[in-house]
Amino acid sequence: MRFDTEIELTGPWRSPHQMLADQTYDGHTSVHDDATAAALGLRGAPIEGPTHFSQFDPLAAALWGDRWFTNGCISAHFQTMVVEGDQVRATLTSTGAATARIGAVRNDGAAVLTGTASVGPDHAPSELDQRRARLGDPGELFVVDRVQLGHRNAIARPVRIPWAEDNGDLYPFSLQDKVAKITEAHPWYTPEGAASSPWGRPIVPIEMISVLAMKAGNDLPVRGPAVGLFLDLEIRLLAGPVFVDHPYRLEQEVVGLAQTRRVESHWLQTTIHDEQTGRAVAVAVLHSGVFKQSYAGYPADRLV
Repeated sequence: MRFDTEIELTGPWRSPHQMLADQTYDGHTSVHDDATAAALGLRGAPIEGPTHFSQFDPLAAALWGDRWFTNGCISAHFQTMVVEGDQVRATLTSTGAATARIGAVRNDGAAVLTGTASVGPDHAPSELDQRRARLGDPGELFVVDRVQLGHRNAIARPVRIPWAEDNGDLYPFSLQDKVAKITEAHPWYTPEGAASSPWGRPIVPIEMISVLAMKAGNDLPVRGPAVGLFLDLEIRLLAGPVFVDHPYRLEQEVVGLAQTRRVESHWLQTTIHDEQTGRAVAVAVLHSGVFKQSYAGYPADRLV
């Protein structure tokens, strides 16, 4: 069925929670720590960008039903950080039978993110597809200079998102903790409510698929110690959903390098395979940046 009439869905104001205050990597705290954020001149420790994805789930499910959880794609460019205490509202506007624009604003009117949503199996070019297509020569790099475009890495050990165990130093909280504070709760995320789902087992919220994709880390030779942040993120379900406490294997590929005035960055694409069947079930594309000023070895004359 094709609809030529634009449909706009807007969710309620929500207050996302900061759950990465205790995050560490490479032996130091992250930008989500208040003191580290203050040292970088930020107004507070930002809430992790994927947290905002959950506010789009009810809107996309209202438009596309359960297909959102099996073949949905959300692709976003993060624009303005959110700190705990801020409120955020999400909007999804259809652009076709299987495509939409998405946006989120903070309660002071600042744009939090912009992007696209769609359902497959055939997807139109996403927000990140379009942004990556515009990448040019990144110029001289000093933090991600050893990262090679096209580099591939297959993670040897399977990874999973358990219900009650935390997810390591990068994500020091459990799925149970997350679901207790998630902006949009759903019974399918819980062991108790799983029987009501079409699959009869709990599913991983789409925002937590990025946790699965990053859980094993990566082998990229980014110079440090330095403080990083998320710039863009896409989660694309190929044969979802992703299930709680199910084993998956990860394959990573560097698909882009870039820099801005304050940040050097790389684009990492992670394909998530079902360990039992070998089937690719999801793809995460993370555009991750490093603050130039946070790396002690950065040439002073290159800092603006």
